[in-house]
Order: sequence, then C-alpha cells, then structure tokens
Amino acid sequence: MGTEIGRLGGYGLRGTVAADDASNQKGEKMGAGYVNLRKQRKRQQRKVGREEEGSSLNRPELAAFVLALRGTPVTKPMLYLCDNQALLKAVKRWVGEGRKATLVGAPGADILLEAIEELRKRKTAGAATFLVEVKAHRGEPANEEADIQADKATSGKDVPAEWHDRTNQAAFTWQEPRRKRGTVSYEDQKSTWNSGVRKLIRRGSAEEEVRKHQDRVTGAWKQISKQRRRVDVSYDEYGNGSTAWYKDG
Repeated sequence: MGTEIGRLGGYGLRGTVAADDASNQKGEKMGAGYVNLRKQRKRQQRKVGREEEGSSLNRPELAAFVLALRGTPVTKPMLYLCDNQALLKAVKRWVGEGRKATLVGAPGADILLEAIEELRKRKTAGAATFLVEVKAHRGEPANEEADIQADKATSGKDVPAEWHDRTNQAAFTWQEPRRKRGTVSYEDQKSTWNSGVRKLIRRGSAEEEVRKHQDRVTGAWKQISKQRRRVDVSYDEYGNGSTAWYKDG
C-alpha cells in the first residue's frame, strides 16, 4: 500500500491495526468512531456526553481510543493510528518515568482514566501498544474510514452515548460572533473553567472599561458643547467691525 503507514509496513503488523477519529458538530454534539482492520473491519461509534460543560475534540478523541482498546484483546499487539496530537501528548505523560502525572485539571479526565487502565492491563499482559500519528485527510484508508464512523456518531439517532456524568465544575456560557457573507450572528459557547474562559473574562472586563470611558468622554463633550460661546462679527458701512458673544442654550 502506497500510503505513509503502508510504506512503513504498519498494515503488516501481526496484531490489531486500528484507527480513530472524532467529530465535534457545531460545538454541540461530540462523537467518536474507530475501525479495526483485523476483525472483519469492525466499526464502532459512540456519542460522547457532557456537552453542557462544553465540547471539544479532546473528549471524543480519547473516547475513540478507549473504544479501540476495548475492542482489542489485551494479549495482542496493537498499532493505533491517530491524527490528533493532543491525544498523543495526554497518553505520553503516563508512559515511562518522569515527573508525577495527575488527572486533576486534565481535559476529559474521566475518559483518560479508563484509557490508562486499559493500557495498564495490556502492559501487564506483555502486549505492545504503538500509537502513531498520521496526517488527516491524506488518503490513509484506516483514518478515512474512522472519519466516516465519527460523523455517523454525531448524526445517527440510534448511536449509544457514554461518558455523560456531570462533574461539580461550574459551566460558563458566552456568545461568540460569527461573520458570514457580510452578516454577523452570535453562537453560544460553553466550557468549564480554563485559561480560555479566564481570557474571555479579562477581555470582557477590558471592553466594559473602554465602554465606560467612552461614555464619560461623550458626556464631557456634550457638557462642553452646551457651555461653548458663539462669536458673531458684523461690519458697518465704513468697515468697522463689531463682535457679539452669545452663550448657547
């Protein structure tokens, strides 16, 4: 096979070859899909819950990884093709030695915990797990098939949902402007507390201070306008000028 993974011999692995993808439909619905190229091209989809706390690609990407781990026997080697760097970085923190990792504040911590437990089982059983990054929408057959499954997860009516238990975190809602063909519409966005929400609050506070300053300047200008004097100059037939001062109002 002439794709990048094919040239590396990835599809010839004596074990499971799986790929994932995720869908975040209009910031409201999250879906995960994966395909197993060894089990009669087994396909699976899941809706990913907890949209009321905000949606992102991190949660469904982790969910797709968990689906692939569940569908692979813990004793078999596994090659996992992924097009999301955030997932690879999240998993890498828990591999090997180094500073202590924690789930506190981790995006999608509930799903990541399940993924870590599945990886622990595979390590205990002595099965190798390879995570390889692939470029999205570049013709990699496994990745393209997984992309179809992810889209089905968000659009399908009978697709089961998982990972929908709420946390005790506060959810923030705001509106983001969307410009299209000269018109501006506003779209609701939701998220729990993070650096992005902090920046939005700071930006909102700054914009409010600017508005107050503009109101003060406008009020001061109106006051000055009421007190300003108007000068009329007239001339008689001999060219002598006279000035009259009038106060407005």
